Amino acid sequence: MPPDNKGNSSNRIPVNFLDSDGENNPDAGAETPSSEPEFKHDMDEEFNSADEGDEVFDLDSPPSHPSPQADGTPAEAPPASGGPEVAELVATRAELKRLEAEVKDLRDSLARRQADFENYRKRVDRERAATYDRVVADIASKLLPVLDNLKRALETEASLEASESDEFRHFLSGVDLIYKQLGGVLDALGVKPIVAEGEQFNPHLHEAVVTEPSDDHEPDTVIQEIVRGFTLGDKLIRPSLVKVAIKK
Repeated sequence: MPPDNKGNSSNRIPVNFLDSDGENNPDAGAETPSSEPEFKHDMDEEFNSADEGDEVFDLDSPPSHPSPQADGTPAEAPPASGGPEVAELVATRAELKRLEAEVKDLRDSLARRQADFENYRKRVDRERAATYDRVVADIASKLLPVLDNLKRALETEASLEASESDEFRHFLSGVDLIYKQLGGVLDALGVKPIVAEGEQFNPHLHEAVVTEPSDDHEPDTVIQEIVRGFTLGDKLIRPSLVKVAIKK
């Protein structure tokens, strides 16, 4: 006997199959509205509300203000990589280096010139002093014989002064004044007499013309000055002509 299908009709669930083109059931799309437009509408409202009250940040754009430093002050903006200001700065630094090198060269040149001038001044002073000494020595060498003759005249007439008249004595006094005045002029020029008598014989200052054995003096002692010698500083103008004692 075949099964009774009437009893199972209440348990069946009707299933509707939709065609891909929607031709068999045109009302299906209208009965089930899509939720995508509603989602887009909600997102637009959220962005619109953000535009009205909140600040929107663009991650691709650089920050309008530099980030603060540790002490709270804003960091300095980085310098531009090019431009007329940078070119002017580079040119200024190059000019500064050039001027510093030029100043150094000028200072070195000035130091060398000062050293050369100082050496020149010292050389001129030495030459001037040498010229002065040479001229004075030449003049003194010509005046010393006159001084010697005046001295000899005074020594010769000293023994006759007592027997001579007053006029002759006045004449000898005048000669003595001239002798002293000439000696003062030579002394003012730096010409100094050599002390010889009683000194040890010095071959650099004395010239022995006579030797005499003596027990009263040590050997090589000057016992008499025949002609006085003179010096000008360290320069010998004329040696002293002396008599030297020797051992018997």
